[in-house]
Amino acid sequence: MERIASFTRGGLLALALAGLLAVRAAAAGGVPAPSAEGPFLYVANQEAAAVTVIDLETHDVVEIIDLEAMGYGANAKPHHVAVEPDGSFWYVSLIAANRVLKFDRDNELVASVEFERPGLLALHPSEPWLFVGRSMAAVNPPQRIGRIDRMSMDVEEYDVFIPRPHALLASPDGGWVYAGSLGENSVVTVEAESGDAELLRLPGSGAMPHVLVQYAISPDGGTLVATAEMTAKLLVFDVTEPVAPKLLGELDVGARPWHPSWSADGRWIWFGNLGANEVTLVDTSDWSVAAVIRGEGLAEPHGSVLSPDGSRLYVANRNETGSYASSDRMGYDAPGGTVVVIDTATREIIDIIETPPYASGIGLASSPR
Repeated sequence: MERIASFTRGGLLALALAGLLAVRAAAAGGVPAPSAEGPFLYVANQEAAAVTVIDLETHDVVEIIDLEAMGYGANAKPHHVAVEPDGSFWYVSLIAANRVLKFDRDNELVASVEFERPGLLALHPSEPWLFVGRSMAAVNPPQRIGRIDRMSMDVEEYDVFIPRPHALLASPDGGWVYAGSLGENSVVTVEAESGDAELLRLPGSGAMPHVLVQYAISPDGGTLVATAEMTAKLLVFDVTEPVAPKLLGELDVGARPWHPSWSADGRWIWFGNLGANEVTLVDTSDWSVAAVIRGEGLAEPHGSVLSPDGSRLYVANRNETGSYASSDRMGYDAPGGTVVVIDTATREIIDIIETPPYASGIGLASSPR
């Protein structure tokens, strides 16, 4: 196992930011200053009101952004992250603060917009739109998703007609946005431009809800998969006709599959199993489980993202139960989270990066300069 990166909460730097006091935790022992170039990995730490910024080249933690000190409260609950393809800006949803924040490459806050119980975020590939779903923590949120103009930060809301819309993803061509329900077995296809929505009720829709956590889509845009928390399945859809998705099949996987990542060559799908402390690799050539990865640092895996070249999978872990013993609690009462780095060729864990508690959503630039 390679080096385990550690970070302490000591050494706070105060600076004025858009009328707010921004205080960021700095590492003891001389953590390198964040570069304006990157590339960086951004990790939402939901129970720490923080976002961890990690250098992708060295796997060092270069900054921890303290949202509580910026005025958003100890219970802000940062949940998910989306990053511009060139790394110029990044966005984080704050569940309990009812906000979506926009930061620049230097981690300076440049905009904040109000949105009720925001959850997952999805960038449109060509238009300046950021789509926003609702958090799992929201008991009865509006049956709408949001479309934020990333330039003006103005918000529109689109009706999706499903309870607790959570899973959220834009198609590679940008024509469509897919939403999925936590409360019933339904998938919605939304036209990105107009907001027109088409509802698909899945077979057995009266049965126990799958609880659709998140989607991933094939590079050609023709196949969509959804992770189903309660039924422990990967659902596979044909979306060559986006307004009429067809359920092709269901693959049994480990307990509580979470955020999936699809490889650029279309062959592999990776996701953590939050209820099993493992990562599943699915081979799309025959829709079989090709590997299950277990090991130190995998502790309630939540978010996942592949490096731009596909050689590394980064998996954020909540570690709420403390099954992974952090080398440094960083001044927090709760167990620290982790980011586990997996070599996609060897399918082995090659690094563990420690973060503040409850590492959840995770993001990086798809083509950093």
